[in-house]
Amino acid sequence: MTNILEKKHAILVTEFDRYVTEHPEFAAKIPRNAQIVLQVEGDEEYNKWCRRIADKQREPRQTIVYIKVKGLKPAKSRLIKPEVALV
Repeated sequence: MTNILEKKHAILVTEFDRYVTEHPEFAAKIPRNAQIVLQVEGDEEYNKWCRRIADKQREPRQTIVYIKVKGLKPAKSRLIKPEVALV
């Protein structure tokens, strides 16, 4: 089960990084060097796992910031106008 949680976490971290890059005003609300803990609405298994990992990695006196998300939109292709070339 941990493997599934790790994959989900990798996807969420990637999307979070993308979000803060695209929304600097959101990123500005997060203190420097904060321990970011992602939490997904309705997924208590993932949320507990993520909090446990964060507790192990947290530096002394490090600020913890919980980022709560509703979930992920369905993945879409980002290809631009693909064409089929038959040879």
